Amino acid sequence: MGDVSPFVIVNDREFDLIIDKTVGVEKIAGGFGFIEGPSWTDRDGGFLVFSDIPKNRMHRWSPTHGLTTFREPTENTNGNTRDHEGHLISCEHSGRRVAREDGHGGLVTVVDQFGGRKLNSPNDVVVASDGALWFTDPPYGLPA
Repeated sequence: MGDVSPFVIVNDREFDLIIDKTVGVEKIAGGFGFIEGPSWTDRDGGFLVFSDIPKNRMHRWSPTHGLTTFREPTENTNGNTRDHEGHLISCEHSGRRVAREDGHGGLVTVVDQFGGRKLNSPNDVVVASDGALWFTDPPYGLPA
């Protein structure tokens, strides 16, 4: 499939207690700009979705189908997670919003402002056990 590389642990005893040193890392794809926001689902046989921020694209990887384009353009999506119903939640840098899959191939805005002001550049997101969304909103790429 991909290149197999040694898994290197450098001076970290706690890490050594939980990760087997004989485990290898396999490169499954390449050619990306800057990737973040991996989110796995067991839906449709299981697949991983992740963002390539500068290329304004999201990818989907599955053991069955390999790498495909998931969504393009993406408003420079960064962080992704899944809500309790399994819908993908994404932070859009240039869209300046947190969006959610609507279940029909589209996106709906979850939040795009706070305190009467437009969001900056939503970055990372998690869903708490009570269903609340927590996300970061740094000023990446905005004029100083």
